[in-house]
Amino acid sequence: MVLRLVKMFEDVFGYDAFKEVTREAQLRDKYVDLMLKIDNVPRLLIEVKAPGVALRDRQIEQAQNYASRNNYQWMLLTNGIEWNLYHLTFSEGIEYERALHIDLSEDDLAKCAASLDVLHRKSLGKGGLDDFWACQVALSPASISKAIFREDVLNAIRRNVKKETGRTMDIEDLAESIRKMFSQETRELIGPVKIRLTPAAPKVPKKPTTDVQPDVCPTSEAEPPMDVKEESSPQD
Repeated sequence: MVLRLVKMFEDVFGYDAFKEVTREAQLRDKYVDLMLKIDNVPRLLIEVKAPGVALRDRQIEQAQNYASRNNYQWMLLTNGIEWNLYHLTFSEGIEYERALHIDLSEDDLAKCAASLDVLHRKSLGKGGLDDFWACQVALSPASISKAIFREDVLNAIRRNVKKETGRTMDIEDLAESIRKMFSQETRELIGPVKIRLTPAAPKVPKKPTTDVQPDVCPTSEAEPPMDVKEESSPQD
């Protein structure tokens, strides 16, 4: 199976099978099945299982220990039919999240091809996995829920509900009703509703008004009026 995948990464994903697809990652006398390198920089660890073996998250434990020691953030688990792509973080222990799951036997093939494009050499060489992960984070339930449960957003929804129904809803009741629309799995991910208040706009100080007469130049000090006396002409 490993040799078939090497051929697939060469013919389909555009890698050099001799330079960029290696089996040199070793830990405790065991090898990580495959590693993809670009410009001699490791980009992706791959654990390979036989086609008849069902994939389980725990099957990446051996490889994730190796990844943590070398600060590798991406790992692929596949049996050739199912493809599970994981993103790893090491800030507090080893944590991983499944970023992509594809089943070639069940999913639409065009959709599968589009999703697997992130593994192509051109994508991997340009940081495609990091861009892909950034999009996944932005579209996650946690991120979207933070955007929805904002005071200004909920007020906008409340105004539209009032237009449709003629009823004014309490903002907390509205937030809870929106939360109930999510699946149980999503509700567990986002937790209890926390409405984020909209920060008040800073007050702009008013400029003091002054009565300035037109065509008059202001002076720093007022000068008293001058007494002008007419000089009498000398008498002959």
